[in-house]
Amino acid sequence: MALSYNEIAGRSVERLGSLSDGVFAFAMTLLVLDLRVPVLEGFQSEGALQHALAGLAPNLLTYLLSFMTLGIFWVGQHTQLSKLKHSERSLTWIHLAFLLTVTMVPFSTKLLAAFITYRTAVLIYWLNIVALGATVYWSWSYALKANLVKEEAPAGLAEAVRRRIFVAQALYAVGASLCFISTYLSIGFMILVQLNYVIAPRFWVLRRL
Repeated sequence: MALSYNEIAGRSVERLGSLSDGVFAFAMTLLVLDLRVPVLEGFQSEGALQHALAGLAPNLLTYLLSFMTLGIFWVGQHTQLSKLKHSERSLTWIHLAFLLTVTMVPFSTKLLAAFITYRTAVLIYWLNIVALGATVYWSWSYALKANLVKEEAPAGLAEAVRRRIFVAQALYAVGASLCFISTYLSIGFMILVQLNYVIAPRFWVLRRL
């Protein structure tokens, strides 16, 4: 029987990981490009510089928000890839779909920074996070169904990954809904959610999130 090309395509987890690292690094670098040194016009003084720097607050806030977003999802994808025996063509394309959503983060971040008081900008940013979560969940579900996870993977791993994704997305949804009260409240809540995942506190309740 002739060998099908699809049976041998996209099987390298290492190559997929390398591509992902490059895409994440580029997206994270694009984020900082919106933090430009302020240009002072007319009379220059300490007060004028401080006023100009204060005007960068939305850009700085959304930069920190998105850097943590990308960091969290990079860790999530890295965790998944490290538990796979190998990849395959379909899983590779699912991860490419995930990377597509990663490349959209700089755009949704810039939109949020420019229109930080607009609910639409917050909701578009949230939808970007939903797409990140949906594709990373899709990849994990497919890996389990296709029996691509290593046999020596810890017991309860599948449930732990799913719980992490669902809880995180539920918390982000709560954060997004707060934009109907205040967009700053919404962004602040999402930053707190991210800090929980970044710091990984030892409190039992927070560790279960």
